[in-house]
Amino acid sequence: MIIVSRKDSNESIENLLRRFSRKVSQSGALSTAKQSQFFEKPISKRDRRRSAISRRARKAEKTRKLKLGR
Repeated sequence: MIIVSRKDSNESIENLLRRFSRKVSQSGALSTAKQSQFFEKPISKRDRRRSAISRRARKAEKTRKLKLGR
């Protein structure tokens, strides 16, 4: 996945860099590269959902305690 941005005439380097960064973020190339950087064991959908539910519960408990001042 190659992303190319060519410099237009009378365009500053900052604008070129901004356009390139926007293209990279919109294409998702950087996020896929970061995800494939380390090997992860395949997890079943059930386990992924369980961990997400427990994460949400911990976060809710933490915010509840924060609101109570504990």
